[in-house]
Amino acid sequence: MNKRTPSQSRMPQKHGYQLGAVLALLLTLTASPSSAQEARLASGKRVQLEDTISKFMAANRVPGLSAAVVLGGEQAWSEGFGVADLENNVPVTPQTLFRLASVSKTVTATAAMHLWEQGKLDLDAPVQKYCPAFPQKEWPISTRQLLGHLGGLRHYRSDSEGDVEVNNTRHFDNPIAGGLNFFANDPLVAKPGASFHYSTQGFTLIGCAIEGAGAEKYIDYVRQNVFQPANMPHTQWDDRYALIPHRTRFYSKSKSGAVVNADFLDASYKIPGGGWLSSADDMANFEVAILADRLIKRATRNAMWTPQQPSTPQVGEDGHSSYALGWGTGNSAGVPDVGHGGGQQGTSTFIMLAPEQRAGVVVLINMDGVDASALATDLMKILVGATEKGKQGSTTGMGSAFRDQDPTGIF
Repeated sequence: MNKRTPSQSRMPQKHGYQLGAVLALLLTLTASPSSAQEARLASGKRVQLEDTISKFMAANRVPGLSAAVVLGGEQAWSEGFGVADLENNVPVTPQTLFRLASVSKTVTATAAMHLWEQGKLDLDAPVQKYCPAFPQKEWPISTRQLLGHLGGLRHYRSDSEGDVEVNNTRHFDNPIAGGLNFFANDPLVAKPGASFHYSTQGFTLIGCAIEGAGAEKYIDYVRQNVFQPANMPHTQWDDRYALIPHRTRFYSKSKSGAVVNADFLDASYKIPGGGWLSSADDMANFEVAILADRLIKRATRNAMWTPQQPSTPQVGEDGHSSYALGWGTGNSAGVPDVGHGGGQQGTSTFIMLAPEQRAGVVVLINMDGVDASALATDLMKILVGATEKGKQGSTTGMGSAFRDQDPTGIF
């Protein structure tokens, strides 16, 4: 993600929200955790979490943020900070819906692995077996390769009119077919399996494979086989036409540091790779369900979290040796972890799990260009650091956690 360094100058009143008002609002605690959650999270750790988040928000001028943690395989705490809608003074809560951006890939990967363990989706068969609408290429491409960004598909493309894919404004009633039209006829950027090339477009193709293997629409399959069993009742795709309760507004920073509305985006063309909306509570429930093997079996989960290796060594391509199937792997908090980050217009997100400790973190921010992964790592250290000091620097880690960063800063 290309980090933006905001100016320290006073925000002009005519352009963007007053900085002083933003800071006053974002440091206000806007929701209280339930007594049951407090009982599972020691008060000292809760204070550390809140203090770390408040300092992060002040340092980065974040309008609104929602976070949740999982301990012992159960949701232990969630909280909303700051403001979801600056113009109407609406506070963030743990139920506020944020754009997940590329955290959506973990959802799609879980759905694909659910089909695989049922014998309905062969991860190593040519993807056209399940998605005949995708043209044959010079080499065969498998769903496994697409899940690991080894499929040779390109990422977003710019043209003479600008970043028309990154800033898409067209709406597609058939999102998978509409998304495929962006790239289906383009040449591959590499031989499948040879090298890591991050591609959100590739996850649209996975969505098409899910439709073929599951014999129903991608959105319906995910809702029935991921969201419902994981108790994620509010998670839905980011339909710009729909009236969606608790959806946050989306913010960016101007060059002067002013908080402004983010660029417009219609994400209907990339739902599998970056088009879902969710809350901290729902995503914590997703983590709980994954840890409890409620969505896929333990062996399937382990396969999903096994890093994929390209056949050609690479230098300088972040994630090429630590990316698994729709999830990144690492040990940035001192213990083996898995997770994913995301960033697009008006959002910065990160989820992280420490499977051995049965711990998890969710960070959702309604501003782009913010390093959500850094905050998630700090929160995870609070959860596991006190009991894992002996494992710091352990060689059992899986490499540096994938931060889902690419030159566009849009995932």
